[in-house]
Amino acid sequence: MQMPLAMARPGTSVKVIAVEAGFALQSRLASMGLVPGAQIDVVGNSGHGGLIVGLKGCRIMLGMGMAHKIRVGG
Repeated sequence: MQMPLAMARPGTSVKVIAVEAGFALQSRLASMGLVPGAQIDVVGNSGHGGLIVGLKGCRIMLGMGMAHKIRVGG
């Protein structure tokens, strides 16, 4: 089941399916490792404000606007 990253619950692990954004945002996310196929752990998601994900031993905070453009699957 695919959904926006913004809807993922804390404590879950999801795989990036696609990034539905313009070139600039795709490049920015790719530089952080958020590319299709990447496995990420959702660390924090209160439903508003920022979303915290774990990727390759690092924690990254994303705004909800960015998180809505990243499609993930279980």
